[in-house]
Amino acid sequence: MGNKTLQELIELYASNPVDALRNSIISKSMPLVRSIIGKISRPDQPLSQREDLESAAITGLLQAMDSYDCSRNIQFNTFAYYRIRGAIVDYLRSIDQLPRKQRKTYGEVQKVIEQLSQILGREPSDQEIADELDMDIHAYNKLLSNVQQRNLLSLDGPAYDKDSSSYYDTQIDPNSEVPDNNLEKKERTEAIMKKIGDLKERDRLILMLYYYEDMTMSEIALLLELTEARISQIVGKLLLQLRQELTKEEVVYVEH
Repeated sequence: MGNKTLQELIELYASNPVDALRNSIISKSMPLVRSIIGKISRPDQPLSQREDLESAAITGLLQAMDSYDCSRNIQFNTFAYYRIRGAIVDYLRSIDQLPRKQRKTYGEVQKVIEQLSQILGREPSDQEIADELDMDIHAYNKLLSNVQQRNLLSLDGPAYDKDSSSYYDTQIDPNSEVPDNNLEKKERTEAIMKKIGDLKERDRLILMLYYYEDMTMSEIALLLELTEARISQIVGKLLLQLRQELTKEEVVYVEH
């Protein structure tokens, strides 16, 4: 079984779900699992160590294995991606200690960034934003890290859910049919790329490395000689800014 691809293994498992095949699929899927975990920064608490996230990810992988339909024209690694990532997000949400009041602050930050940008005629500094929010700079930086750590505001995800006051992103089932999906995805990507292109060179580079080159926070930090925490804060701030601008232009998105 060592020479078989992941797709071949899952097709065998669908007709003969034995432990040996299951274990081989888990082993073959670990690079995917670790890649997904690498894109989600871990909150600073004991229950969010890499081993904890791998355990949550494998739960999602097992669910994907049991529900995968070989007759559908979907590769297993694509199908499993959403369930693995969803299981990790669900786990992080279950251990999340952030009060709902603080979640609402993300929307306030978006508005303050926009207002200060108009007043100052330039991008406001972190200290200026923190002062306007009447927040300590350390609390503000922590809030930015929280945005990135949850991946709450992924560039192609849904906007803030005003009814639920939750910023957790959702994933549409890849089995579902989305009319004109390719056209909408193309329009969404073009709008995002245009906004990224307008950013300062360093900010543009960070987002391109993170979202389009699949680099982790630690890899980007090493490359740019910054701390991982600082990269996380920068990405969090950029996500808030970009989503504010895209929402203002009423760009409609679908999940990929």
